Amino acid sequence: MLFHTFAFLLFFTVVFTVYWSLRGHRARMTWLLVASAYFYASWNPWLLGLIAFSASVDYAAALALERLASPRSRRLVLVLSVGTNLGLLAFFKYVNFFLDTVVEAGGLFGLPCRRSALEIVLPLGISFYTFETISYVVDVYRGRTRAVRSLLDYALYILFFPHLVAGPIVRPREFLPQLRRRKRFRWDRMEVGVRLFLAGLFKKAVLADHLAAAIDPFFAAPAGYGSASSWLAVLGYAAQVYCDFSGYSDMALGLAHTLGFHLPANFRLPYFAPNVVELWRRWHISLSTWLRDYLFVPLGGSRGGTWKTCRNLVLTMTLGGLWHGAAWPFVVWGLYHGLLLAAYRVVPLPRWLGRPWARPLAVAFTFLCFCVGLAIFRCQTLTDGAAVLGRMFCPTPGAALAPGAALTVVAAVAAVFLGHLAGALADLEGLGRRLPAPALGAVLAALLLLALLLLPESGKAFIYFQF
Repeated sequence: MLFHTFAFLLFFTVVFTVYWSLRGHRARMTWLLVASAYFYASWNPWLLGLIAFSASVDYAAALALERLASPRSRRLVLVLSVGTNLGLLAFFKYVNFFLDTVVEAGGLFGLPCRRSALEIVLPLGISFYTFETISYVVDVYRGRTRAVRSLLDYALYILFFPHLVAGPIVRPREFLPQLRRRKRFRWDRMEVGVRLFLAGLFKKAVLADHLAAAIDPFFAAPAGYGSASSWLAVLGYAAQVYCDFSGYSDMALGLAHTLGFHLPANFRLPYFAPNVVELWRRWHISLSTWLRDYLFVPLGGSRGGTWKTCRNLVLTMTLGGLWHGAAWPFVVWGLYHGLLLAAYRVVPLPRWLGRPWARPLAVAFTFLCFCVGLAIFRCQTLTDGAAVLGRMFCPTPGAALAPGAALTVVAAVAAVFLGHLAGALADLEGLGRRLPAPALGAVLAALLLLALLLLPESGKAFIYFQF
C-alpha cells in the first residue's frame, strides 16, 4: 500500500477511527501493532517472519546486555546481535552483487566464471529497520537507553507503519518513551498532521511522479542525448529525488502526528546549504546522523589527526553509498561524497566565501557538486554515469527531451526553488498557526484539490523503497 493510493486512504481511515475510539492506552498500542503488521503483510506476508526473527534476536540481546556484568560477555552479545542483523541485510541485499563482482573479477584475469542469479526477494524496508534495531542494541550496550521489557513496545518501535518501509530512521530514545505516554486527541496536532501529509502528497504525487515520467526515458538510454538534455535531466532528478523522499517523510510525519506521535524531521531545505557539510546536516538527516554516531565515531571520528579523519569520512560515506543499493554507482556516489567532505576539511577556502553577499555563490556551487553525484547515483551503470557527466561538461550534440518533458522539468525545478526560498525567508509553520481556521481549511482543501487534479494516471512507488 502506497501512501498516495485509495487503498491506503481506506486502510488509514479504519486505523484512525478504531484507534481513537479505543479507551485504553495498551489497547490502542495493540491495535497499532496489528495494523502495522497488516500494512507490511500487504506487501509480502512471509517477510513478517523475517522481521519477527530479527526483532526477537535484538530484544533478547538487549535484555542479556543489562544482566551481564562481564565486558567480554557483553561484547560477545553485541557482536552476535549486530552480526545477525548485518548478515541478514547482506544476504538479502548484497549476495548477488558480491557474486557478480567475483565473476567479473575472474573475467579480468581470464578465468571463465558463470553463475545463475539467485532469486532473492528484497524485504521492503530492510535497510531502515535493520539500522533501527542496531541503534537500539548499541544504545543499550552503551548505557544510553534501558532495555525494553514490553515486547509490545519493542515490536511497535520496529513495525510502526508510518516509518516502517522508508524511514525516517527512528532512534529508541526518540520513540520508545512516546509508547508509554497516554495519547489524547488534539486538533492542533491533527491540523499539523493533515498539513504535512498534504504537502508530502503534493511533492510526491504531483511533482516527483510527473518528473519521473519526463526524465526516465533519458536515463534509460542517456548516450543518445545532448548536453542541454543531460543538464535538464540531472536537474530534474535532483528535484524528483528531493520531492519523492521529502514528500514521503512529510507524509510519514503527518500520519504520526494524527496518531499522537512525533517523528524526527528528515529534510531542512538541503538545496540551500552553503557547503557539503551543511548539506548532509539537512539531507536525509536520520541517515546522516546514524552514520555519524554508529559508524564515523566508532571508526575514530575526528580523533587522531587530519589524515585519519579524512579516512573515516571517506569510509563512512562509501559504506553509506553501499547502504543505498547493491550496485557500483551507489558505491562510487558514496565515495565521491566522502572525498568532498574530506576536501572541505583539508582545502582552505577564501574568507570572502563566508560573507553574506557570497552565500548564493556557495549555495550554487554546493548544489552543482550534489548534482554531479546524482548523475552517477541515478544511472544504471558507471558507463552511463560517465556518459552523462561527459555531456554535462563537454558540449555534445544529441537528442533533446520532448518539449512537454522539458517544460515539466523547468516548472518542477522552479517549484522546488520557490519552496526553498519561502521556507528560508518566511516562518511557514508560524503562518499556518496564525491563519484563521476557515482560511487554513480553504488552503488545505485547495492543496488537496490541486493534488487530485494533477495526479498522474499511474503513480510510482517511492524511490527509497528500493533501498
